[in-house]
Amino acid sequence: MRVSTSEMFNVANRGISNANTAIVKTQEQLSTGLRVLNPSDDPVASTKIMQLNESIARISQFTKNINSAENDLQLEETTLDGVLSLIQRIQEISVQAGNTAILTPSDYLALAAEVDARLEEMLNLVNTRNANGDYIFAGYKGGTQPFERLGAGQFEYRGDDGQKFVKISESVKVPVSDNGKAIFMDIDSAQNTIRTSVSAKNTSVPPIQISVGQVVDQDLYNSFYPSDMTITFNADSAIVPAAKNFTVTNRATGEVLLANQKFVSGHAIEVAGVSFSIIGEPKSGLPAVNATRPFGVDSAAVFPFDFTAPADETFEINVGGRTETFVLDANVTSTADIAAILNNAGNGNAARLASLGITVTAAGFTMPTGVNFTIGAGSANINGVMGIDTVAGSTSANGARALAGDQAFVDAADNQDILLTLARLSDAMKTVTNSADSKMLLKSVVDNTLINLGNTQTRILEKTSQLGARFNTIESTRDLHLDTELVSKEMLSELQDLDYAEAASRLSKQELILQAAQSTFVRVSQLSLFDRL
Repeated sequence: MRVSTSEMFNVANRGISNANTAIVKTQEQLSTGLRVLNPSDDPVASTKIMQLNESIARISQFTKNINSAENDLQLEETTLDGVLSLIQRIQEISVQAGNTAILTPSDYLALAAEVDARLEEMLNLVNTRNANGDYIFAGYKGGTQPFERLGAGQFEYRGDDGQKFVKISESVKVPVSDNGKAIFMDIDSAQNTIRTSVSAKNTSVPPIQISVGQVVDQDLYNSFYPSDMTITFNADSAIVPAAKNFTVTNRATGEVLLANQKFVSGHAIEVAGVSFSIIGEPKSGLPAVNATRPFGVDSAAVFPFDFTAPADETFEINVGGRTETFVLDANVTSTADIAAILNNAGNGNAARLASLGITVTAAGFTMPTGVNFTIGAGSANINGVMGIDTVAGSTSANGARALAGDQAFVDAADNQDILLTLARLSDAMKTVTNSADSKMLLKSVVDNTLINLGNTQTRILEKTSQLGARFNTIESTRDLHLDTELVSKEMLSELQDLDYAEAASRLSKQELILQAAQSTFVRVSQLSLFDRL
C-alpha cells in the first residue's frame, strides 16, 4: 500500500492538532476548576447544572426579599412599641387628671401641654418612613403621608386599606406593612361620639376652624345619634341687628336644631348634647332675592269684573314643577280685592298659597325664597283684572335663592382614633374650670379616654402578635432556603467541579502523546528514497 506524502503530512497534522486541543481543554479546566466547560462536554450534566444554578439564583433573590421584609417588620414592631410606650404615659396623665378635687385649672394646663407634646410625638410615629422613604402605615400609597392634621385636633387618614406583601419563596408571601386606618383610626369608642370638620368649599380667609368638640350630655346625644349636624352661616341680615349668625340642622332630614344664632368666635355652641366652638371669621351667606310678578306687569289692569259663582274662573301657579289651581269667585274692583280673594281660607286659596310658599298683596305675587314661578292656564277676564298674561303664561325672572356661607360639620361616630383621643383629652383639660359641672365633664372625658386608650392598646398588641407570626414564617423559610441551597450547591459541585488529581494526570498523558506525535512525524517525514541515494 502506498501512502502519499501529502496524506502522511495530513495525518500527522491531525494527530498533533488533536493532542494539542486536548491539552488546551485540560489546562482550561485546571484554570477554571470546572469539569463541564461547554454543554457538549456532558449534555445531561449541563442540563442539570443549569437547573441547579437557576434554583440557587432564585434562593438568592428570596433571601434578599427576606432580609428586606425582616427590616420592614422590625421597623414596624419598633414603632408600635414606641406607640405603646406613649399610650402608657398618657394613661398615667389621665389617671392623674382624674383627681378633679385636688388639681386646679393651672395644673390641668400643665398636663395639657404634655399631652400636646405627646400628641406631636404620636403623629411622628404614625407617619414613620422606612429606609426607602415609604410611609409604613399608608397601605399601598407608600409615598403619601398617611396622617394629616386638618385643624384644631382634627386628623385625616390619607392612605388606603391596602397591605403590601413580599414573596419569600415559591409558595409563600408575607405581609410587610399594615395600614394605619386599621391600627390607629378604627378604634371602638367608649361611648357614641362625634367627629368635627369644616367644609372644603369654605371661602373664608384664613379658613375657619372647629374644635374637636365634646359630648356634654351623653343621654341627650344618644337620643340624637346617629344623625349628623351641619352648621351653616347665614346672611348677616337674617338677624336684627345684622351680624354673623348660623343655623344648625340635621343633615339628613333638614330639621332645624338651632336657628339664626348670633356667632361669636371661640364661643361654645351647645346642641343635642354636644358642645363645640368655631374659631375665625366665617364667610356669611347671601340672602334670597324675592321672585315677583306685580299686578299690571304685562298690561294695564281693567276693573271691575264680577267673578261671583257661577261666573267664577281659575288659573294656575307652578313653582318648581308643583302646580296649584286658584279660583276667583267674587266681584273684583281693585288689586286689593284680588289679594283678598287669594288669601281667603274659605275657598281654599290661602292653603294653596301657603303650600307653594307664595304671598299675595295688592301689589302682586311674591316668592320670598327667591324661586321663580309661572302664572298660567287662566283666561282673558283674569288677564284683564290682573294685568298679567295668564293665557300665554307669565314667568318671574328676578328671583334668586339664598346662598349659604361657610359650613362646618359634626358627624356621629362609634369609633375614635388615637390622635383624636389625645386631642380631646387636651381640649377638656384646657377648658376645665373650678365649677362642679366642668370637673364632672372632665371626669367623663378622662374615663372615656382610659377606655379608648385601652382599646388602642389591645389593637396594637393584636397587631404585634401578628408580626410575631410573620417573623416565625420568615425564619422558617430562611432555614429552608439555607438547607435547599446547601444541597443544591453540593449537587452542583459533584456535577461541574473538576477532580484536580485526575486532570493533572490526564494533562501529563496528553503532553506525552503530543511529544510522541511530534517525534513520530519527524521520523516519518525523513523516510524518502532520496535519503538512500
